[in-house]
Amino acid sequence: MKKAVSFALLLCLMLSLFAPSAFAADKKTMVIGDTTFNAENWEETIDPHRTYNGWPCIRYGVGETLVHYTDTMELEPWLATAWENDGNLTWTITLRDGVKFSSGRDMDAAAVKQCFEHLLENHDRAPGDTKITDIRADGQTLTITTSEPNPALMNYLGDPYGCIIDVDASDFETGVVVGTGPYKAVDMVTDDHLTLVPNEYYWNGEPKLDELTIRTISNGDTLSFALQSGDIDAAYGMAYEAYPNFENPAFQFSSIQTSRAFFGSMNMTSPIIRDPAVRKAVAMGIDKEGFVAVLLDGHGVVGHGAFPDGFSTFGGDRITTEAYDPEGAKAVLEAAGWVDTDGDGIREKDGVKLVIRWLTYPSRQELPLLAESVQASLKQIGIDVDINCTANRRQFLADMGSWDIYASALVTAPSGDPQYFFTTSCLPGQSYNFGAYENAHVNELMDQLAVEFDTDKRAELAIELQQAILDENAYVFCSFLQMNMISKSNVKNWTAHACDYYEVTVDLDIEE
Repeated sequence: MKKAVSFALLLCLMLSLFAPSAFAADKKTMVIGDTTFNAENWEETIDPHRTYNGWPCIRYGVGETLVHYTDTMELEPWLATAWENDGNLTWTITLRDGVKFSSGRDMDAAAVKQCFEHLLENHDRAPGDTKITDIRADGQTLTITTSEPNPALMNYLGDPYGCIIDVDASDFETGVVVGTGPYKAVDMVTDDHLTLVPNEYYWNGEPKLDELTIRTISNGDTLSFALQSGDIDAAYGMAYEAYPNFENPAFQFSSIQTSRAFFGSMNMTSPIIRDPAVRKAVAMGIDKEGFVAVLLDGHGVVGHGAFPDGFSTFGGDRITTEAYDPEGAKAVLEAAGWVDTDGDGIREKDGVKLVIRWLTYPSRQELPLLAESVQASLKQIGIDVDINCTANRRQFLADMGSWDIYASALVTAPSGDPQYFFTTSCLPGQSYNFGAYENAHVNELMDQLAVEFDTDKRAELAIELQQAILDENAYVFCSFLQMNMISKSNVKNWTAHACDYYEVTVDLDIEE
């Protein structure tokens, strides 16, 4: 008997020693490397109520919104099953039954009301976008009143800042929030990593992974090596020159056309930029086709307007913009008095060299390449481009006297509606109007767009708005992102979407 007991105790001890490692071996994990999940991109946390932190919240499966976008950027139900407007100020939204936050709390109208009220108190763009003045909750019915007719309200509530979170359970100090998505965050270090585990209360199926890690890898070479070596299983933001490393059966690409534009905003307070001839010559002197074909190796689409050609009913193919014409650009500058008097190849006027201070940043790999392309093509017409490519761009943006053109990346139609771009980037005082652009006629058109419910009329107003800002050459749209996400061949259902959201879903899986 003593021997039997001793043997049993020894067996239990051995099982206790080996069980953890056996469990670890069975644990299904996945690691995604991302170049954009960092403070430089205003993605310090996953708190959707803070600047642009809603992007990682919705991308990584923590948060979900009331509506979902198809790949043709049309609205479909998600956390809301139906919505209607009374033709004026009131929206009635029916919420989905049976949804819980990862905290276990029911997602009812009272919880959504609390979330939206916190959003409106803390977010920089949401109050102006949504124009919400009152929210009422009754069971699973949410009634929203706006200060003025807002046809795009549901589109705006599909923006990442519209992720529905449990305000009571979220930690706004650290930025770790509690959502309704298939995964919940358990650890996060800004500019380093985010660790996710399944949401045991998820309403729409069972998550396939036991643990998912998002690693911030801002260096393109490091990202490429990490995927090749097996340190990560998938990559977002891979450098184009690295693509050949993954064009083999061990890896797979998921690609889609998006409305993420790479474009230059003119600093309308700059003495040089205020000269319309300079703006026109810059627009004529940038070789967009060459940039896409050579530096992007064809992995992009040439930009004409604020939206991709053929995009919905208000794409850039319906407007007129400056074509690449270096000889014509030279003539424009000559006529305006910009001439090269000292023979150094750079034009002058009234003793001032024609130097454009080009501000951009490195975390979007296309932007340094665009700066290089612009520098080369504008030099041919007598413009010197002084590039400042810095992760510290916020400091320079705050000093309007330190730059002339700011090149950035922006999803111009993240909600499938044209209003977003104009209100954020062309309206005085708004978050993305970095160049202090202001035009009374454009403002009037935006006022009309803001209250127009007819989709055809909205499209026509969007075309007229694009033409107005392009006629002034206040913006130069160079290209649009052809998004490619790369993963090992055993990764399943990691799919690129036109809105650039929804990377991590309940179906994301990895085969052992």
